[in-house]
Amino acid sequence: MLRNISQASFSAIAVSMLAACAMPPASPQGASIDPPQAERVMTLTASGVQNYSCEFDAQHRLGWVFKSPLATLYDASGHAAVRHGAGPSWEAEDGSRIVGRVIAQRPSETPASIPQLLLEAHSTSGSGALSTVRYVQRVHTVGGLAPTAPCSTEHEPGSSPYLADYVFYR
Repeated sequence: MLRNISQASFSAIAVSMLAACAMPPASPQGASIDPPQAERVMTLTASGVQNYSCEFDAQHRLGWVFKSPLATLYDASGHAAVRHGAGPSWEAEDGSRIVGRVIAQRPSETPASIPQLLLEAHSTSGSGALSTVRYVQRVHTVGGLAPTAPCSTEHEPGSSPYLADYVFYR
């Protein structure tokens, strides 16, 4: 049977198998990043960076480790509405703020990009646009993976630009 498979077909099968092995494991909730029983509040577009730091792993090899995002989220008219940072956290102009935790993820639809996420708000402060938010989706991600250049000095900072849409739900 293998004799009937052309070299091109064999190569395509091998590449497909390798690609499947490279996919991150599914989240405990499966591949869905849809929030349960939630109502969309707003969708904002983010432009920013994913920050990394050069750190030693358990085998004492240096490599990039994710530290935090830093982005500005814009509404449909191009107005900067929310700042996104470590935590992960989101803070609106009105002072309302949420901090979330990842509860599900799936690969980006764009190759070589950070995953799409579903986050649940575990703390809120202030009253305003974000005060009733229970879930945040990060979708349509582009870029943001660790720098491709190897790092050589412990604690060396690195960053990678990214774009994404953030959908907020109550």
